Amino acid sequence: MGLQAVLHAVYPPQCLGCGELVTSDFGLCGKCWRDTPFISGLVCDCCGQPLMGEDDGSVAQCDDCMALARPWTQGRAALLYKDNARKMVLQLKHGDRQDLARPAGAWMYRAAKPILRPDMLLAPIPLHWFRLLRRRYNQSALLSASVAKLAGLDYCPDLLQRRRSTPSQGGRDRSARFENMEHAITPHPRRKAQMQGRHVLLVDDVLTSGATLAVAADACLAAGASDVSVLVLARVAKDA
Repeated sequence: MGLQAVLHAVYPPQCLGCGELVTSDFGLCGKCWRDTPFISGLVCDCCGQPLMGEDDGSVAQCDDCMALARPWTQGRAALLYKDNARKMVLQLKHGDRQDLARPAGAWMYRAAKPILRPDMLLAPIPLHWFRLLRRRYNQSALLSASVAKLAGLDYCPDLLQRRRSTPSQGGRDRSARFENMEHAITPHPRRKAQMQGRHVLLVDDVLTSGATLAVAADACLAAGASDVSVLVLARVAKDA
């Protein structure tokens, strides 16, 4: 027996969601797969919001992205932030389930394929140093590293820095979210040269209003990035 077969015999693969036995590593059982709202079909080219209609290859945008001036060009999301997806995001973010970053990165890579460019530089949304110290890891950094490896693209984990510790965005309306994030994220002074003339792909775990990603995108553009796109594991849909 090969090493992998021996390991599977001793430690059989378990579902990422419920722990039931599955046939492959980092997989979901049938029930958890059905309860995980993967995004497919026609989506907003700017934020990944699922849209009504058929995907005929043309560019479409949701009402929000037509009304708001997003500082980024394109965006995608792998999941809707509800049901089993919400559970896994919270486990990754607060439950020390760092093992979820590998399969989640694969889902994000699949969702991001239409917007990936050969010259892209991937970077995560940063955590404030105090929050990073308490959590011990940045979930967005784990996700962006996984996507960068699969895509074969450059990755800079500290391209940006969070200069002040912002209160949680939970429970805030759109305007309050933007106000809360104002001037919170800046380019790392020793990494500015890396984004000069580059297309930056910002990676985060969840997109709600887009306030955090907007501040980060503005910081990249001000530092000399030629363009910015965004990629998230999950996004809050209007009907979620």
